[in-house]
Amino acid sequence: MDREAERRELAGLAADARQWVQARRAAGEARVLLNQPLPPGRGEELPPVAAPLPEMALAAEAAADPKPQPPWAASLDAFAMQVRGCRRCGLAAKRQHLVFGEGDPHAQVVFVGESPGAEEDAQGRPFVGPAGQLLDKIIASMGSQRSKAYLCTLVKCRPPFSREPGEAELACCLPYLEQQLALIQPKVIVALGRLAAQTLTGRREALAELRRTEQRWRGILLVPTYHPSALLQDTELKRPVWEDMKRVLEHLKPTES
Repeated sequence: MDREAERRELAGLAADARQWVQARRAAGEARVLLNQPLPPGRGEELPPVAAPLPEMALAAEAAADPKPQPPWAASLDAFAMQVRGCRRCGLAAKRQHLVFGEGDPHAQVVFVGESPGAEEDAQGRPFVGPAGQLLDKIIASMGSQRSKAYLCTLVKCRPPFSREPGEAELACCLPYLEQQLALIQPKVIVALGRLAAQTLTGRREALAELRRTEQRWRGILLVPTYHPSALLQDTELKRPVWEDMKRVLEHLKPTES
């Protein structure tokens, strides 16, 4: 096994370990002890390991399915496990990791990008490259933080050379995004970039045009705006993005009774 293959195998094992810990917590365990010796004479006082929730067990069983099918799991952790083996389209062939998404499962705001880039593919996490670092700053400027939002993308695998996803690739992944949004039920969805905005609105106007009118996704406010990567190339876009974020903040204000 060459070093690259070994590195990928270790990364996969680490991802499986994280998902196992999440599954144990979802099953009711307050914490998971790793590499910590038991206190002398205290082993008999440890509570028995909780049985996995049926949903988690079913999701784990379905994880090897290359073409996951509904019914979808009813929690984000179980759903991530259910689709992690997906190979519905050709993007899976060269991926390092499926980038499902991350953040607060009860987030008020979900940021949806286009697709994972090289850094995201390497780490298995969304928005971790330079554009992601800028997105973190945008969220902070809104008085929040990354962990309180939810971040994901239209497609879950990186297209070769970070090209734009094709229609067939989008069609394969959109049911996953729709289930993520249905589970989270955010108050606002922020579509980052033209493709995300067009896909979620079902319209083909330019991004500048889509920003001018109120958009909705199944009743949820949808705010199209420029992708952070565009801001890295054109700083003049920072002002319109901030105007869009003010719309988000205005919508999140508690209504007066």
